[in-house]
Amino acid sequence: MHYTKFKDQSKATQTPHLANKHPIRILHVVGGMNRGGIETWLMHILRHIDRDLFQMDFLVHTKEVCAYDEEIRAIGSKIIPCLEPSQPWLYALNFLRILREYGAYDIVHSHVHHFSGFVLRLAQQAGVPNRIAHSHLDSSLLEAKARWHRQLYLALTQQWITHYATVGVAASHQAGVNLFGTTWNTKELYQILYCAIDLQAFHEQVDRLAVRTELGIPANAFVIGHVGRFNPQKNHQFLIEIALEMSKQEPNMRFLLVGDGLLRANLMQKVSDLNLSDYVIFAGTRPDIPQLMLGAMDAFILPSLYEGLPLVLMEAQAAGLPCIFADVIPQEVEVIKPLLHPMSLSQPPVQWAEKILAVKQVKSKITQSEALSLVEQSPFNIHTSVQQLERMYLSGCKSIPFWNE
Repeated sequence: MHYTKFKDQSKATQTPHLANKHPIRILHVVGGMNRGGIETWLMHILRHIDRDLFQMDFLVHTKEVCAYDEEIRAIGSKIIPCLEPSQPWLYALNFLRILREYGAYDIVHSHVHHFSGFVLRLAQQAGVPNRIAHSHLDSSLLEAKARWHRQLYLALTQQWITHYATVGVAASHQAGVNLFGTTWNTKELYQILYCAIDLQAFHEQVDRLAVRTELGIPANAFVIGHVGRFNPQKNHQFLIEIALEMSKQEPNMRFLLVGDGLLRANLMQKVSDLNLSDYVIFAGTRPDIPQLMLGAMDAFILPSLYEGLPLVLMEAQAAGLPCIFADVIPQEVEVIKPLLHPMSLSQPPVQWAEKILAVKQVKSKITQSEALSLVEQSPFNIHTSVQQLERMYLSGCKSIPFWNE
């Protein structure tokens, strides 16, 4: 992929005729603001967007305290729980009550995949003029195996998305096909918006010895890193099988697994049963992913069963790490070709292990600073993402009376 370098062009804040307008109020709908790809991108947006022009709040499906809640409130945005998404009638009552109490919102921006159809239907009933369905996943392989009642749900919610969304946004082409249909990119209603990352932390100097010492990793170990929630999509079971094969061939290796989730306890038990406890490190949820990538990891692995467009793979490229990943991941993520090594999930764990060992033996053709520069010039730079999102929000303002000229 080849990109032109991002230039800091005039932002909406520099447009004089916008100065006296009220902020556009946006309600993002997410499961919860914990550390994950979607949520981390939204936090990057919240930190960089012009908050004099755009007021972002977050409707979540949990009462539990999430990792980003405190920062969101400190910035001046709201966390609004809307519970019982599995009980549609009760959820609808809660949702409509929230819009009455906290409204009026100019935009509802929904990130909950197929459930967005129901969310946007409710938003339309409440009179919200701008309704965005955002597809972050390509879960078509999983959906193909769904039972009839799940297929009925998928068909109904996709129909609602088509009917009630005023804009459809996708994190990749495949994610767009999954939620909006095969001809989605031929319609003006839909567009790609690449989620992006704040790259500043990848410019910082990191003390590799200190990072490794904190994690209990030997200074000379070869470390394969992974960042992701412990859920079936991320395919940790397969990853542990790769670690087992690696341990037979390279005793000086470590697997560093960053994240948390429902499957973590089971995976820790499996690691123990396979006598891999000395080789696999469970680091938990961490706020310092760039530092871990720069200081602890020598390679990155992502054997996901499906993805939309994983930001963590962009972070790994910004860190200059060779990346071994499942070839089901959309090709848009391939910014720095020399670092990328796609593999089929049909290949056994031993072949994945052999690929990692082969990568280990080859000196990288690109330095970390060169890799970082290329990512900065790509659409995955947060400044580019913020500008595109601001333009998208402003383009819908013709239906907001106070913003009409």
